[in-house]
Amino acid sequence: MILDRIVAEKEREVARLRAPRASLFKALGECGISVIAEIKKASPSKGVIVGDFDHLRQMESYVRGGAAAVSVLTDPVFFKGSGAILRDLSGRAGLPLLRKDFLIDPLQVEESYFLGADAVLLIAAILEGPKLKEMLERVHSLRMEALVEVHDEVELYRALETSARVIGINNRSLKDFTVDLKTSERLIAEMERLGARSGNQVVAESGITSRADVVRLEEAGADAILVGESLMRSSDPAGLIAELKGGKKA
Repeated sequence: MILDRIVAEKEREVARLRAPRASLFKALGECGISVIAEIKKASPSKGVIVGDFDHLRQMESYVRGGAAAVSVLTDPVFFKGSGAILRDLSGRAGLPLLRKDFLIDPLQVEESYFLGADAVLLIAAILEGPKLKEMLERVHSLRMEALVEVHDEVELYRALETSARVIGINNRSLKDFTVDLKTSERLIAEMERLGARSGNQVVAESGITSRADVVRLEEAGADAILVGESLMRSSDPAGLIAELKGGKKA
């Protein structure tokens, strides 16, 4: 019967939805520093970063260069992104996909799941009180992971009180948008002091443009870096990723 065939196909579709998501935590545990390569068309401070925007071509370059994961900006107003871009990339490369947006409600976490995200960005600065834990609980209930982003010690302490295992340290100040790599150095040292370094993956974000920056952050104890604008502007993103990791160009 045709109905039996339809139901069987729907069962396969549901099985794919229920399939385990790729682990960002594991992907960042490789030997040497890992790169989360970001796909974004624009930013509030820089405007349109690249006019000839092709997310599929960008993803292919990231895979070829050896990225451990890919971050996708989905905010449409300030970053010119969309959920459609994330959905289009889902399952194409075998790398964990991180949805990068300003998530403030568990409903957006559920949306991320159906868009194909393996992990989501949770920004401690905008998830005050019990909200951060609430969002993390929803993330984990869907068998996804989260990168919890912090900017200072107060936010770091809040993140460490949760079940977060991937901590992102943003070197860009939310007050004046200046960038200082010392932020990562300082907060990683604080994690070490607290005995909270073991068992967590630490991602340094923003202001990373050269191999010297990467070496500095790796020596500070970062497990990974998240790089966006430099890769989007590069004529050879694959080569830049390989260079940042200290290898030969792809």
